[in-house]
Amino acid sequence: MKTGARLPAWLTKPLANPAETRFVRETLRSHGLNTVCDEARCPNRADCFSRGTATFMILGDRCTRDCRFCAVSHAGPLPVDPAEPDEVASAATTLGLNFVVVTSVTRDDLPDGGAAQFAATIHAIKRADPSAGIEVLVPDFGGSTDAIETVLAAGPDVFGHNVETVERLYHAVRKDARYERSLEVLSRAAASTSGALVKSSIMLGLGETREEVRRVLVDLLAAGVEIIYMGQYLRPSAEHHPVARFVTPEEFDEFASECLSMGFRWASAGPFIRSSYRAHEAVEALGSRRPAFVDSVRGEERA
Repeated sequence: MKTGARLPAWLTKPLANPAETRFVRETLRSHGLNTVCDEARCPNRADCFSRGTATFMILGDRCTRDCRFCAVSHAGPLPVDPAEPDEVASAATTLGLNFVVVTSVTRDDLPDGGAAQFAATIHAIKRADPSAGIEVLVPDFGGSTDAIETVLAAGPDVFGHNVETVERLYHAVRKDARYERSLEVLSRAAASTSGALVKSSIMLGLGETREEVRRVLVDLLAAGVEIIYMGQYLRPSAEHHPVARFVTPEEFDEFASECLSMGFRWASAGPFIRSSYRAHEAVEALGSRRPAFVDSVRGEERA
């Protein structure tokens, strides 16, 4: 991430040492994989890559939506790659990941929104390493119950879907999404018997009020969300939605405390917090509820 004079001191980070991130980048390149770290220009990518981890982004690098906060490319999508799930699993094994986070672009062009590819990726990771924890961060699938159930049936440890911002700002920054639909996705996941922990994330600094943020937190709790992440919105370019303000680290600490007092089981809040950043920590603290994995190829139950 480039530093700039207009950024407060708490939002500056040192430049990455290419030698420390080379192994991850070479692994991703050799498997032909994308990451949300690169495509969304995450400010934590050097930190994560230097620790040997990354968040895989499946279903290509072109999103069918054009959210005004997001740096991911908006363009006509490419065909789904049937080899992608195994490539993700192989890369995760090469990197030695014991917790694998998988997200995607939104694919409104697909009948199932890409749910089958998520499920195939989860199964591929489990076949490669049945002990690995798995978190998925999914789009809204157009609200399709079947798509949500397809992903949950594959058995992720964490089912994540981000509301991103307060309801009032949806039209400005998420014009093709609906706040209520996102809540419904989370509610359906929470009501399922899959055992997945349910997670969501919101950005601050887009122009929301504190009362609006609290309303979102109340709605997320009512939907059954257990894990909440909160971070600072950083404008990817001049064409994106402007930053309304920079939230101080002290305010983020207050939000984290408030979330826990409200009833969330895990809260992570800070200027550089992103929904996939150090995602393993919540599962390590809360424990996995995932049932034993039944290998869909061999029909064998594995620990």
